[in-house]
Formats: sequence, C-alpha cells, structure tokens
Amino acid sequence: MIGNKIEDLQKRKQKITEGGGQKRIEKQHQSGKLTARERINLLMDEDSFVEMDAFVQHRCSQFGMEETEAPAEGVITGYGTVNGRLVYVFAQDFTVLGGSLGEMHAKKICKVLDMAVKVGAPVVGINDSGGARIQEGVDALSGYGSIFYRNTIASGVIPQISVIMGPCAGGAVYSPALTDFVFMVDKTSQMFITGPQVIKAVTGEDVSSEQLGGAMTHNSISGVAHFMSPSEQQCIEDIKVLLGYLPSNNMESPPVYEGTDDINRIEEALNDIVPDNPNKPYDMKEVIRLIVDNGEFFEVQAYYAQNIITGFARMNGRSIGIIANQPKVLAGCLDINASDKAGRFIRTCDAFNIPVLNIVDVPGFLPGTNQEYGGIIRHGAKMLYAYSEATVPKVTLVTRKAYGGAYLAMCSKDLGADVVLAWPSAEIAVMGPEGAANIIFRKDIETSDDPIVTRQQKIEDYKDRFANPYVAASRGFVDDVIIPSTSRQRIISALDMLWGKRETRPSKKHGNLPV
Repeated sequence: MIGNKIEDLQKRKQKITEGGGQKRIEKQHQSGKLTARERINLLMDEDSFVEMDAFVQHRCSQFGMEETEAPAEGVITGYGTVNGRLVYVFAQDFTVLGGSLGEMHAKKICKVLDMAVKVGAPVVGINDSGGARIQEGVDALSGYGSIFYRNTIASGVIPQISVIMGPCAGGAVYSPALTDFVFMVDKTSQMFITGPQVIKAVTGEDVSSEQLGGAMTHNSISGVAHFMSPSEQQCIEDIKVLLGYLPSNNMESPPVYEGTDDINRIEEALNDIVPDNPNKPYDMKEVIRLIVDNGEFFEVQAYYAQNIITGFARMNGRSIGIIANQPKVLAGCLDINASDKAGRFIRTCDAFNIPVLNIVDVPGFLPGTNQEYGGIIRHGAKMLYAYSEATVPKVTLVTRKAYGGAYLAMCSKDLGADVVLAWPSAEIAVMGPEGAANIIFRKDIETSDDPIVTRQQKIEDYKDRFANPYVAASRGFVDDVIIPSTSRQRIISALDMLWGKRETRPSKKHGNLPV
C-alpha cells in the first residue's frame, strides 16, 4: 500500500521537476538561457539543494486559469550550501507561464526571505519573468508589495543578491533595486519599468530592449546593476566569488582565509608610480593590485562612474572594501555618479562589518552647470554622510592630491578615519597651488613687473609651504608619512590593530540620508 503512495509521490515530483515541459525547456536553451533548476544546481554545492514548497499551486480561477497547471507555481525555492556556507535561493521558471508572478508565487519567495532573515543567511534571487500575472490582478500586485517590504526589512541584516537572467519589467524591477547587488548577463538580461512598445506609444522614442534595459546600459549608464557577465555560467561563478567576501549576516565578520601572500611584501614599483607632473594620470588599479593579497581585486560597478573605483579584496586573508579615486578618468574628480556609487558601497561595507580602505588622489568635485543643476551638493553629501555614519575600521591612504571638500569626502580624519597614511607625493590643501596662488597673491602678481614669473614664483612658494603632507601631519590629520613601497605592510598593520574596534552612534530611529 505504502509502495503505491511512494510511487505516486515520485510521479508528482517528476512532473514538477519537468517545469513547463520539454518543448519550453528547449526554447529556453535556444535563447541562450539555462532553466531555473540548472541555474540553482550550478550555484549550489553538489547535492546540497533542498527544495521548499514544490507542491504549492495557484488559486486563480479567472480567465481560464482554473484549468492551467503551473508546476512549482513558476518559481523554485529552497536552500543549500555555496562553498560550504548556507545560502537561500529562489529562481523564477520562465518555462512555466513565463515565470509570471502571482499570489502563491510571491508567497514562496516571501517564505524564503523570512527564513533567511530568521537564520541569518544570504539570499540569491534569480529573476527571469514576464512580470505580474495579469489574470490574478491585484493579488499579483500585492505579492510584489510583500516582496518589496521584506527586501527592505532584510536590508543590512543579510546579504541580498539579485540575478537578472531574462526579462525583468514593470514593478518586478524594484525588488532587485532594493537588494545589495545586481548581476546581469550580457545580451540576455533586460530591466525596465516600461518596455520599448509603451515608450514608442507615449513618447515616440524608438529604442530596442537591449538599448533600453540591457546589461551594459544598466552597468555603464544607469548604475542600476553592479556586475555584467558574458554568460550565465560565468555570472554564477562571479556570485560565488562575491559571497566569499561577505559574512552570512550583519552579526558576523566576513570569512577569513589563510593568507598566502607575504604581509611584509615590499613593492618598489609603488615608489615610482606617481608621475612627477601633477597633471599626468596613472592607473590607480595598479596601486590596488600591488597592495592587496595576490593582486586579486573584485571590482564592483566596474563600468559605472569610472572616476571612482569600488570593490573587494583581501589583506592578510581578511575581506576589505576599497574606495579609490581613478586619476585616469576625469582626473579622479568626484561627481554626482561617483558620489552615489561610493556612498552606497561604503554603507554596504559598514552594514556587513567589512573594513574600508580609501586610496585618495582627488583634485576636487567636478565643476560645471550640469553638476550643480543635477544636485552635486546633495549627492556629494551622501559620501560625507556614509563615511561619518560608518563604524567599521577606516584606513585612508593619500597618494597625491587631496584638495578641498573632496579631501574630506574621501574619508579624512575629521570624517572618522581611524588611520591616515600619506605618501611623500601627497598634497593636502584647500585647493591646487595654481588656483591658490591666483587668489592669495593676486595683487602681488598684478602689480609685478613680470606677472608670469611672479606667478610661477608664488606657485612654487605655495607648493613648498602647503602642497605636501607635512603640514597636515604636523596638525595630526595625517598619522604618518610612509615610503610608498611599504604601503602593504603598513595598511595590514593598521587593519590588524583595528580588528577589535568598537564604536557606537547615538540611539535614533534612523538618520535622514541626503537622497
């Protein structure tokens, strides 16, 4: 008797596993996409995935839905391990009703989010959906609202990773936007509020889905996405790498790996990396590679606001977040997009107990009417707010320019930097020597017999007095001026010293972030 019931159970499970059927699975593969179950199996350690709610069914009886079967309700949910660590996952199944979201589909996702918060484990959400299930009307909309609410409550408690592996349109896009990291796959991922047809009808603009909401659009122009991969397989490998830098929840420290790189490694190349000409650029990514463990740097938002660099690395086997100006792009100036990118990254690191290393070469905020009209004051304040609010260890290294408000915005001592180091090439001042000389010595230059020679003399005078790290060091704003080649060992020493840092902020409901 029990044998028949077991056989019945196995048949039911087999039917659910087949999703929308072989034809739809083949169509998914022809589109260059994996199925939901294939994606989960690639992400999770072998045989570790445990499915939840496989037998859940929709309750819709409108528009012929009463006769429509939706195996697993169009979304696979459960938990397993990634590199031995517990991770929750949900993956929308495009072969079942186009992965559309209805009431019960949403409830499955909500259960996974609730469970992840309860036990303190990351969530990976794989989105591949035609959007809300129209037949279910307001019940589908309610489902989205329930997900958004949980994304928000879970924010800063557990890492939430969104993976776009197909269409993601309308209200569906706001769940990924509320999460910590968004991955996209080149040519097969799209995100947009309103699709090309609606835009064409309303505004007359003619735009393709890829131009409107493709992976490169959101990685380089909008800044909605953080990572772009050439294939789904590579995307899943990148997710595993990211998870390796993050703790499971906000009460834990990030995983520590046995260091395989000499903590006392001296890098002579750093002594010559900053050009003698202060207006000549160099590649800050090379500085980062020479300092961090094994030269490994996992960049976040690599294609967006490239005048600032953000990403994860390890020093002495421990995760750190890095924020660095990039002199090769816009001279390393801070602008609206760079401020948004850095502010968000700082808050992410702070939420998950990841120390922050700031590498500074910044001539100022980008001037111009576009920046002022766009609210650079408001956006720039996000960096000031994020650094001031952050209680994780904060180490700042000044390699060259650190001028004016941008010097403060890159985590000066006044914004809570625990340790500030500077290279001898550092110039910490209110503004650059040329601009300062024009203002301070304007009358001397105007009344001089040779204004050009006098101006140059005054510039050199200002450089000797202020365009160096020693004035700031004499005031205690710089803790030490170091030989560049020793940067790695000095930063590791500072981070080791700060490992037990404990700092609190006044009790409050929440601050009023300048958005």
